[in-house]
Amino acid sequence: MRRNICLEPRTAGTFLRWLSSFPCRPGPDGSLWKNKQQRSLKNKIRNTGKSRRLPCPAVLNHFDQQYSEELGDLWASARAVLLDPPSWQYGVMLNRFSSVTAITQILLSQGFSSMLPQTDVSELLHNSCYIHPHPLRFPSPTHRPGQLKQYYLLNAASLLPVLALQVRDGDKVLDLCSAPGGKAVAIMQSATPALLCCNEPDPHRRDWLAKTLESFLPPSLRSRVMVSAQDGRVIGQSEAGFYDKVLVDAPCSNDRSWLHSSDIHRGQQRLEDRAGLPELQTQLLRSAISAVRPGGVVVYSTCTLSSLENGAVVEAVLKDFPDAEVESLWGEIALPLSEYFAVISPPLGILVVPQPGKTWGPMFLSRIRSSS
Repeated sequence: MRRNICLEPRTAGTFLRWLSSFPCRPGPDGSLWKNKQQRSLKNKIRNTGKSRRLPCPAVLNHFDQQYSEELGDLWASARAVLLDPPSWQYGVMLNRFSSVTAITQILLSQGFSSMLPQTDVSELLHNSCYIHPHPLRFPSPTHRPGQLKQYYLLNAASLLPVLALQVRDGDKVLDLCSAPGGKAVAIMQSATPALLCCNEPDPHRRDWLAKTLESFLPPSLRSRVMVSAQDGRVIGQSEAGFYDKVLVDAPCSNDRSWLHSSDIHRGQQRLEDRAGLPELQTQLLRSAISAVRPGGVVVYSTCTLSSLENGAVVEAVLKDFPDAEVESLWGEIALPLSEYFAVISPPLGILVVPQPGKTWGPMFLSRIRSSS
């Protein structure tokens, strides 16, 4: 099932200084825009402050055993970051379909900078994503009736799969596991595809996805964006060879979230579920390669450090597609962005590992080109 069309960004922490140096100007109703925004921000900050969460011991012990073996000494520093949410950095992705001149000036005045190098592939995103060297966070954008949201808060590493996908104007693109919608929004910030199919079989998550897209995309583009409810494991059969680009941001362990599971029973259940994830991921990636045209591109990504859900999945799928090739992302993404991300090169992809001062990730990505 498809329908025309979008997530509410995660709750923000405190960032009271972001408006302090921006000059006042009248708002649409003649009031002082700055004062109204400051009052709104302060109220929201008071209402959304969160205390530090304790890690789930079972999940932490499991991670310690696995990742100390897989990452060696790198795990100790990654562990420290994952256990310290107040140190996490957040990116601000501006919406090119909204008026963002004022927010851009605020970002620059407060020490934010554009994260991405200006290349042919990332030209639009170059002007869209801003980060700060310290963990300063914007509040979540407010809903304004009749207006699109101006920005989206995200872990900046989640933009890397979109960069690797290299979407061009006129491409037919499938976002196979699309909810909650952040990467779909990023795709539309980077290019104007002929079609973007955002697939999500779960009804609740699909509604969340649709609201995200509606919040960020103008009506003139919504005819290009479809929300699908198919089982991602079979799209490769029903739409074989149809797409130019396919993104598989696969369901995964999600190390940041799982480490802070709300209770021991939930943590234990997640660890039991973890054993079945590689099989699901393998089926999704296999379906994605079948859905892309000859010579097309598939990007597989996760937000876990686990090699069993990353390189091992890619390796297993490539056995079924011996003519498909994994393309190196080291010179294209890892090296140009090494100032901002701590990246290592495991087999068949690159892996962003959270580190002090570079707290982005985890994020694994692998780009596969279908045989022509």
